[in-house]
Amino acid sequence: MRIYGIVGWKNSGKTGLMERLVAEITGRGFSVSTLKHAHHSFDVDQPGKDSHRHRVAGATEVLLSSGNRWALMHELRGTPEPPLADLLARLSPVDLVLIEGYKRDGHPKIEAHRAATRQPLIATDDLTVRALASDEPLPAARVPVFDLDDTRGLADFVLAEVGL
Repeated sequence: MRIYGIVGWKNSGKTGLMERLVAEITGRGFSVSTLKHAHHSFDVDQPGKDSHRHRVAGATEVLLSSGNRWALMHELRGTPEPPLADLLARLSPVDLVLIEGYKRDGHPKIEAHRAATRQPLIATDDLTVRALASDEPLPAARVPVFDLDDTRGLADFVLAEVGL
């Protein structure tokens, strides 16, 4: 499976870039799935709903299904978070999986960077970062630098990198 990541510090523009890349790449006829890492507890269902009640009652997995979509929720219940490779193995085959986060994993990545965050570049010490998407010029960067809003150019770059 072809994978490519988007990393960056909080408020660097990762999610917006992911959204634009998914729209651009699917608009070119490729199938894309996404995987996002959250550093905090999150919930995808609502208290009072049947699925939430099943999960709170102790179910390890709750699968919701309708005529429009299905979703599987898996509670870790104290077990370690699975590695990225295990999560990728659960996805159906597609042309490309875009991963938001997982900055310490070894897949190729674009780093989203905004000057306002005042954070250091991840790319400086991480050779898996293959390009930067920034709202400021970065002339000393060791990788290509794209404007953060250059969705077409970034999509071209990712597709060339993965051979699509």
